[in-house]
Amino acid sequence: MSKKCLVLTASPRKGGNSDLLANAFIGGAQAAGHEAHKVETAFKNIGGCIACDTCWSTGYACTQEDDFRTLEPLMEGYDVLVLATPIYWYTFPMQIKGWIDRLYAYGGAGSDRPLAFKESYLLVCGEESDKSAYDNIIYTYNQMGNFLNFKDAGILVASGLGAAGKVQETDFLKQAEALGRNV
Repeated sequence: MSKKCLVLTASPRKGGNSDLLANAFIGGAQAAGHEAHKVETAFKNIGGCIACDTCWSTGYACTQEDDFRTLEPLMEGYDVLVLATPIYWYTFPMQIKGWIDRLYAYGGAGSDRPLAFKESYLLVCGEESDKSAYDNIIYTYNQMGNFLNFKDAGILVASGLGAAGKVQETDFLKQAEALGRNV
């Protein structure tokens, strides 16, 4: 059965390691007959949650008027969520954190429309070689899934990468493509 994958990237560096991982995942998913749509959150205007507790009062998940609204139909219509991100200070970078915080509207009581995501993937990369450096971002990712009721389908930690394109010297792109093929 064909699935629809929403791939959100977080890096402000086009062609960087996490961007290449996202593209490899997309290639694998499409080769397996799935649909994949990529959104580069680093180039969107998405502010963080301001704790106004006015979710859904305007017919939108969030009352703030920014690019989060353009993502709502995608979040409500795609089966699979893929987060492709570099690690910044042991967690998600600011370029996607506003989007993450705004998901609060979908998890609380009174959510007018549910997220369609049934499963999710995390593709995370960074210069740090020690795998324990990725524990915090993985924990946050897992807690998001618990709160929003979608299950983890795979985590790829592409460690030991620094310079843009370094991922091409590893087998991480093949691993990301394999995850995409197995959606």
